[in-house]
Amino acid sequence: MTRITILFVVSLFLFSCKQKNENAVKEPLAVVDSLPEVEKRTAPFVWEGANIYFLLTDRFNNGNPDNDLTLERRDSTAILRGFMGGDIQGITQKIEENYFSDLGVNAIWFTPVVEQIHGPTDEGTGNTYGYHGYWTKDWTALDPNFGTKKDLEALVKTAHSKGIRILMDVVLNHTGPVTEIDPVWPKEWVREDPTCQFTTYENTTACSLVDNLPDILTESDEAVELPDALLAKWKQEGRLSNELDELQLFFERTGYPRAPRFYIIKWLADYVNDLGIDGFRVDTVKHADEKAWAELYTEASHAFETWKKRNPELVLDDNDFYMMGEVYNYGISGGREYDFGDKKVDYFAHGLQSLINFELKYDAKNSYDEIFKKYNTLLHTKLKGFGVVNYLTSHDDGQPFDKERTQPIKTANVLLLTPGTSQIYYGDETSRDLTIWGAAGDATLRSFMNWEELDSLPETQRIISHWRKLGKFRDNHPAIGAGKHKRLAKKPYVFSRTYTNGEYKDKVAVGLDLPKGKKSLWVKGFFGDGTKLYDTYSETEVIVQKGKVVLDNDYDIALLELAN
Repeated sequence: MTRITILFVVSLFLFSCKQKNENAVKEPLAVVDSLPEVEKRTAPFVWEGANIYFLLTDRFNNGNPDNDLTLERRDSTAILRGFMGGDIQGITQKIEENYFSDLGVNAIWFTPVVEQIHGPTDEGTGNTYGYHGYWTKDWTALDPNFGTKKDLEALVKTAHSKGIRILMDVVLNHTGPVTEIDPVWPKEWVREDPTCQFTTYENTTACSLVDNLPDILTESDEAVELPDALLAKWKQEGRLSNELDELQLFFERTGYPRAPRFYIIKWLADYVNDLGIDGFRVDTVKHADEKAWAELYTEASHAFETWKKRNPELVLDDNDFYMMGEVYNYGISGGREYDFGDKKVDYFAHGLQSLINFELKYDAKNSYDEIFKKYNTLLHTKLKGFGVVNYLTSHDDGQPFDKERTQPIKTANVLLLTPGTSQIYYGDETSRDLTIWGAAGDATLRSFMNWEELDSLPETQRIISHWRKLGKFRDNHPAIGAGKHKRLAKKPYVFSRTYTNGEYKDKVAVGLDLPKGKKSLWVKGFFGDGTKLYDTYSETEVIVQKGKVVLDNDYDIALLELAN
């Protein structure tokens, strides 16, 4: 691979400034110094084989202790249900330290960072603040507990300098709960009842997801006025005129009615237009009218192309804007459709390139070849041209694979070697505890990242070393996630993956459950005799002889690529 130095020139973006002048324009972002040189990869980046790292912004790394307490959020909360200090600067810090690059991560998805409701709410499990980011108060501003728009600009540019794409988590389905200091949005914008029953299409979409979570009327085309509370907020922050002017230009350009969803679509697309965000992870997809996702994709794609034209020197590749959706309980076996019972919806036909796959945590109990064969077949037939995002642990799945963290190596093998896009949940690679005493519900899945264990426990260091080797191999070889799978030998188990895109071709072989000591791996028909291969796991060069390669080490895995 060759190295070239890319000079990042300054782009001025318009963001909100807290001036008392109502006519103030958005504040230009701070100058970001030229970033480190970027290693240009010979392997193309493809979303179908990406390695995504998913983290809770508030629970990952505290880069700026000065923003730990904002907006008078002083009330006591139930265990793991208040803000704990993680922020945007903390993510950027770990990018700079190559934490993600060392894991082979080439995309980062973090929970929403827009401004959350200011007060706490009692969900029946004790006081809870919007630390998780899914309780929006203002889509046009960042929450001060997470950081500033300048911080977000720095994060995106730093990630891009490392060849890492950024996925923003976005919520269009609902606002935040109503609290003593956070009023409900007008009835023309939201419904507060009925609460969803999840037995039909209607009572899954035209309803409030849970009690006290006002549901945006995403199906409505009726024009609405902006809420008085939002106008007053913008006026106090000195950006009312600018926000109204931008909305006027948006609706004139698009011709959309001023219906609730189109305001929010505009506000979300602004982050793409201003920062070059690479994609969205879309929350609660099946709970909103599906046409909204196609419209969101249209506007986000327009914003992405506009940003690329304005910043040609910052463009990483020619990939389109990417949108992955959370259709809760969707499984890859369903193909392109999600079945509500009385209606089936193809979300891939509504702007989504990929859906989160809730099925791998069950499949992980099967043999490697059963898993790999199943996913290879479905991705190259029913789902051809689209993808799934596989996970084994998540922030709101109370029944993950290996909740007790007794199988960290198998977890890595299944997650990082299964065809499709992989999603590491923060702490998968360090066996972060998911069983926190006293934490109710999803909170137990959301403890702070266990950096101290990574620094002090040899076993944690051993585990992350394995994750790093697999992750880097996956990052260097799109064939692992996006290629075609074939079993080469049953025992010891060896398989191949092949990926072709134009003139680019990638082929690798992997051995799993190998015996300790001397072992032969059958690669006949895939790599010819005399071919020099390199096992990246043991860092050993071998030559194919009589259809096989021989390794002599105590590892039970081999990651074979063509030697340079």
